Amino acid sequence: MAEEKFVGTPLKAATHVNQNENLIFEKSSPGKKAYKLPPLDVPTVDAHTLLGDSTRSDLGVMPELSEIEIVRHFTRLSTWNYAIDLGMYPLGSCTMKYNPRVNELVSRLEGLAEAHPYQPEQLSQGSLGIMKLLSECLVEITGMDTITLQPAAGAHGEFTGILLVRAYHGSKGNPRKKILIPDSAHGTNPATAAVCGYQVENLKSNAQGMVDVAELEKLVDEDTAALMLTNPSTIGVFESEIHKIADVLHAKGALLYMDGANMNALVGKVRPGDFGVDVMHLNLHKTFSTPHGGGGPGSGPVACKKILEPFLPAPVVVTKADGTLGLEYNRPQSVGRVRAFYGNFGMFIRALAYILANGPDGLRQTTEDAVLNANYVRAKLEDTFELPYKTRTLHEVVFSDRLQARNGVKTGDFAKRLIDYGFHPYTTSFPMIVPGAMMIEPTESESKEELDLFVDAMRQIAQEVAENPQHVLDAPHSTRVARMDETTAARKPVLRWKPEQAS
Repeated sequence: MAEEKFVGTPLKAATHVNQNENLIFEKSSPGKKAYKLPPLDVPTVDAHTLLGDSTRSDLGVMPELSEIEIVRHFTRLSTWNYAIDLGMYPLGSCTMKYNPRVNELVSRLEGLAEAHPYQPEQLSQGSLGIMKLLSECLVEITGMDTITLQPAAGAHGEFTGILLVRAYHGSKGNPRKKILIPDSAHGTNPATAAVCGYQVENLKSNAQGMVDVAELEKLVDEDTAALMLTNPSTIGVFESEIHKIADVLHAKGALLYMDGANMNALVGKVRPGDFGVDVMHLNLHKTFSTPHGGGGPGSGPVACKKILEPFLPAPVVVTKADGTLGLEYNRPQSVGRVRAFYGNFGMFIRALAYILANGPDGLRQTTEDAVLNANYVRAKLEDTFELPYKTRTLHEVVFSDRLQARNGVKTGDFAKRLIDYGFHPYTTSFPMIVPGAMMIEPTESESKEELDLFVDAMRQIAQEVAENPQHVLDAPHSTRVARMDETTAARKPVLRWKPEQAS
């Protein structure tokens, strides 16, 4: 039988629904509707009569599609997503762990999921009880004295924590001017300090990737408000001289703020409050398994020592004289509300479910498994990639691309090729104290079998770099969209569709 010939372009094959998807505006056709409303059974009223000059006569260019077109469009887009339910997320410092389904089940209980934040306190005892119990659990885990659940994410928690620091020093008539930040800290730390009105002073790491205590002693003075320390740091190293660091700060009246984004390496093993931390945030969407990224929202509670308790955001959950729970708003020294209502309540439910399901021994086991997994990956790959810091690491490992860069392949190229092997890329080019950083955090969620697949993929790509670097430089090869021009996208972003762009 002769081969069938096509006249023109075989559009179905060229733009298969699983391989391509136009913008919803580009799919639009005038006159299409996804709804049909019954005739009005009440007198019609002109909109201008009701709204006056607020009436909008021109709705702009809106997409017009049928219901099935809309459903198919968004369903197809949903299949493009990578998720923790599909495979491993080795993103260093982001702690993308599995979200247990029991968390989702309890968060959807009718009395919790549909509770209005302004319903009377007597009808909200269950919700308030969840907030109180979660607070008590997090205070015990961190070794602190009290906590606020309001902040909506890690950076928001940093902001709230530094507001507490500022209020504390202000109450003593000594506002102070600067905050010290190690070069191994999370990138949001200096931004947070600046937003809160502080001068930022950088603190260099020593050869082990830790805070140089001698250098810290030189920098800390009566103008220092706090040190913002990520511990373990972004290279996965625990600050072994943390007690000395705290003592140096406290001797000058400064406070120790800890970025708790990497608490997945500490829970059940050590408590920050016991080694001198004054205030810290937690990422419920990292350490305590609530959904992360697009599945969020996040949650970044801030725990602190008693000296900062008067300044916590209002309201706080209290036990009344009759034994019932309520919200206390009368807090004259409070930094004020930092989040609408009381925080992202659905995340509180999920985090508490995770904590109660694991219990103390289970939480300790997850920490130990996370550290074991990271060190397994380190041991399997340290003969293939450069390991700049030989210091013992905890929950994550950071390699450098220096060996592969000799062939012109950098960390971003390597990460794009990893997509072809079915893995989400690791964190690239961070932290900046490691040139060409390849930051890997497997978490406790991954089995040895999955880790072996990841290790094998990394090794195979390294072999490709040695034999055919251009193949890696052209990656990814299996994705629906080829490699983007990231430089142009960053310098000349097009963030919205405009009618005149349509052709």
